[in-house]
Amino acid sequence: MSTKRKTGPSDIRAPILLPIDEEQLPRLKRFLDPVVQQVETTEYIATDPVAFMHRFDDDSDRNLAGFLSALLAWGRRDIVMRKIGELLERFGTGPADYIGNMNRGDEARLDGFKHRTFTADDIRWILRGLSRVMRDYGSFEAFWRECYRSAAVSTDRTDLSLLAVFHNRFFDLIPEAPFRVRKHISSPDKNSSCKRLWLFLRWTVRQQSCVDPGSMPFMPASELMIPLDVHVARFSRLFGLLTRRANDRRAVEEITGWLRQMAPHDPAKYDYALFGLGIRDIAIPDEFVVNDRTMYL
Repeated sequence: MSTKRKTGPSDIRAPILLPIDEEQLPRLKRFLDPVVQQVETTEYIATDPVAFMHRFDDDSDRNLAGFLSALLAWGRRDIVMRKIGELLERFGTGPADYIGNMNRGDEARLDGFKHRTFTADDIRWILRGLSRVMRDYGSFEAFWRECYRSAAVSTDRTDLSLLAVFHNRFFDLIPEAPFRVRKHISSPDKNSSCKRLWLFLRWTVRQQSCVDPGSMPFMPASELMIPLDVHVARFSRLFGLLTRRANDRRAVEEITGWLRQMAPHDPAKYDYALFGLGIRDIAIPDEFVVNDRTMYL
């Protein structure tokens, strides 16, 4: 009787992903920098959730609108834009005024709101947390600044611990919130890539950008991490900037490490290039393909 084991799909090992050769980085930088310039334009704003920050002149309004927009930036872009607009319209006033003076009657305006796994009650709890932030710290930026200082004291790797401190302190302000609400604000402690939080910080920390408002410069742009979406992950693997299969915290660290070698003071600018390659018809020369393009394009 044969004892030979049958094989199946689980026995097929995926090929190992190769890293980029460091000597190739300057050439890749020369290819990506013009892509950044092509994508990071004022025309980009209207089709991106960052547009809701540009609707306001006051930084408090911008930061709160941006945070909510980033949290809801999940799914098909046209639907995301519609849902963010719907939420902000329910406020009936600027985000800072609505959230800072929110009462039970104001909360009732959120009834019926839904976006993917967000329910009206989830949004209510997040807004209550933001309301308490404004009450206790004066502004959303002041809260982030305090989280940044605490992260710097607790570890010398501020960029990795900041979001964990933010997550914990935010929910300390609303300890009565249901546990399910916590999943809407990621933490690197759970090995999450924290894509939407890094997106928000790219919007608010980067200066001299025609797209990113730079309304909350509490930390240097050099410490920003890449917002990791499917486009960024796909092209990062193609170029050898990412050798991990999972799109997790360690993947963010790996990609950002390479990007910091190309632009030490502003690594997150390459989000425009890596994302832009996925939405624009830009030819990629074979010399930059480290891993099989048929698997990642």
